Formats: sequence, C-alpha cells, structure tokens
Amino acid sequence: MDTAVAVVQAYLQINGYFTVCEYPVIESTRKATRSATDLDVLAFRFPGAGREVRPSRRRRVSGAALFEPDPALGCPADRADMIVGEVKEGRAHFNPAARDPLVLGAALARFGCCPPDHAPEVVRQLLASGHAVTAHGHAVRMVAFGGRGEPTEYPTHRVVPLGHAIAFLRSYLEDHWGTLHAAQLKLPGLDLLALLHKCESGS
Repeated sequence: MDTAVAVVQAYLQINGYFTVCEYPVIESTRKATRSATDLDVLAFRFPGAGREVRPSRRRRVSGAALFEPDPALGCPADRADMIVGEVKEGRAHFNPAARDPLVLGAALARFGCCPPDHAPEVVRQLLASGHAVTAHGHAVRMVAFGGRGEPTEYPTHRVVPLGHAIAFLRSYLEDHWGTLHAAQLKLPGLDLLALLHKCESGS
C-alpha cells in the first residue's frame, strides 16, 4: 500500500471510519475487461462512532472515554457518513478517472451505498457540490488528502492536508501512549508513526 494512503487509512480509522483502500473499479466492454481506476479510499462511519464504551465486569476495556472526530473532516453528527477519498503527496485534487460519473456510480452501487438506479443522482450531486444525501439518509462526501494546503472546503470537495493528518495521529499517540506503546497496532501508517515516537522519546 502507498505510504500516503496508509497514513490516511490510519487517520480515518482513528476517527471512527471503516475503510477500504485502493478499491478497484473494473470496466467491461465487448472486446476486453480492464481496470478503469483504483479509488484510493472509501470509508464509512456510523453516526455514534466514538460513544463511551462501558467496561464489562470481568475485563477493563481501554479507550472508554468519549472521542470527538477531527473537525477538519467535517463529519456530520446526525447521520452515517461515507467518504470517497483521493490521496496525493502533492496538491490535493481528484484525478479525472475518480470524477468519472460512471466510475463513481459503479463504486457506490457496488459498495452498497445506494441502489444502481439511484446512483446517477447521488453522483450528480457529488460532482456538483462535493456532498450528497442518499435515499437511505446517509451522507456521501468527496474528500481530497494532499501534501500541500490548509484544511478547507472547495466548491466540489473538502481538503485535508496530509501534514494535518500526521499531526493528528502523532497527537493521538502522545495522548494515549500509556495504552498504545505495547500494542500491536496493525495499521501500517500508525505503526510507522508509533515507531518514530518510540525512537524519539526513548520509550
């Protein structure tokens, strides 16, 4: 997995999202079948992610405190949220293939976001304003992650700088190091930052 994508995956998962990275969209014609593109990140978050976890009587569950997602992501508080994400080491933007209505519609329908006959309208809203609401009532948003810029929202998508995502993860590690320093984190992006933190702090 690309390092920048791994960082974004860790950032989204810490913020309560289930993630699928480098999601292939296959195009089939009468003559051949080919990969139309890979969508860097698809992520889904339930509206209650981050609620307090009550420990059982027999075992103590770590991380029981209420967690608020990073405001830079702009997560809606009252509904489920799906992100279609593009990751760039340079300027944050969407490739033309990732903005192709047929690619987006196929991905959303196949991912179960909306029925195939509803997908074109959801995609039309997405490409026009960067966000849409499906017939099931959950949000779909386009978010570009890149190496340059400040957290902002363009007319057609939200932008989260990679530097901001890295700073967020490093702050999260610092705040929870007492719990995380001996854990197997299983997220390549977070694991790399944890190794750096361990080396820098000597802990």
